[in-house]
Amino acid sequence: MRQNLPGTSPYEPIIGFSRAVRVGNAIHVAGTGPVGADDADVAAQTRQIILIAKEILERGGASLSDVVRTRMYLTEAADWEAVGRVHGEFFQHIRPAATMVVVAALLNPKWRVEIEFDAVIASDTTAEGK
Repeated sequence: MRQNLPGTSPYEPIIGFSRAVRVGNAIHVAGTGPVGADDADVAAQTRQIILIAKEILERGGASLSDVVRTRMYLTEAADWEAVGRVHGEFFQHIRPAATMVVVAALLNPKWRVEIEFDAVIASDTTAEGK
């Protein structure tokens, strides 16, 4: 069963996307920019993105501990360490598969980072009586 999880972007209906989509026990969070932290440094932008993802994951019945993959898009290679340190603050013990790529630009020129998240919610077989 598919569940679209909309965000607050006015572009979702125009472009035709959802902030996240849950299918079964998997949640795929679209590339998320640092909305509300446009003028912040790259560490604060990264933190804002992860908090936005956390909220949408929770609405879908997941948490950051369910994240199995992240994809980080940076506009400046020199930002890798700052972005990585913030990623580590949240995922140090979870340790999802992660990719970091440098791109020419993001849609908002003030954004220095954008991140995608994939989560898989583990089924609790004890709750089902198995």
